[in-house]
Amino acid sequence: MKRFNPLNTLTHDELERFSDHKTSLIIKKGENLMTEGNSINGLYCIQDGKCKLTKLNTNGKEQIIKFIKGGDILGHRSILSEEPVGLNATALEDMRVCFIPKGDILESIKDNPQFSLNLIKNISHQLSHANTSISQMAQKPVKDRLAETLLSLEEIFGVDNEDYIDVILTREEIANTIGTATESAIRLLSNLKKDGVIDLLGKKIKILNKNALKNISEGY
Repeated sequence: MKRFNPLNTLTHDELERFSDHKTSLIIKKGENLMTEGNSINGLYCIQDGKCKLTKLNTNGKEQIIKFIKGGDILGHRSILSEEPVGLNATALEDMRVCFIPKGDILESIKDNPQFSLNLIKNISHQLSHANTSISQMAQKPVKDRLAETLLSLEEIFGVDNEDYIDVILTREEIANTIGTATESAIRLLSNLKKDGVIDLLGKKIKILNKNALKNISEGY
């Protein structure tokens, strides 16, 4: 999955300016970096750690839209659209983040065409991802969505030294990612383990048979 980080296209002078004006933050596990409906006055660069982007649906249940890790940026859509933040960003583990003021970002947008282009590519990529997710939620059975999500989590976060997916999610968070009840997610994970497709160790998940999981995700 190609990731467009527009900061890679900044000039030396722009990087110097950003560095002079940036603020470094530590966001503790469970804390919000951004809150839906709030205005933000700059861009967040994730240096270390992982977070989830969520939205509350009409009955107050959390829907996980996307996962973010070190190297990603947040807040640029709100800067460009001049709209409040559309999602909550909540830390899944302690995070190191730097915050770059909006004025510096807007100045670079005016002065650096490559930076502007990569910002647009980044937002377009996010929109494409959102459209795919909506389509899958509407069309795929929940078991297929779970298989797709496990493959996606391994692709985003990689594996630890024991080959478990390198992110810790509660069963409720997995359920909120695939749009089902927590009990259903627990049962489906248990069935995948029974079939030898995955292994479970506490909250940790290891994919044992990637081909089988791909087949399930594609409805076979």
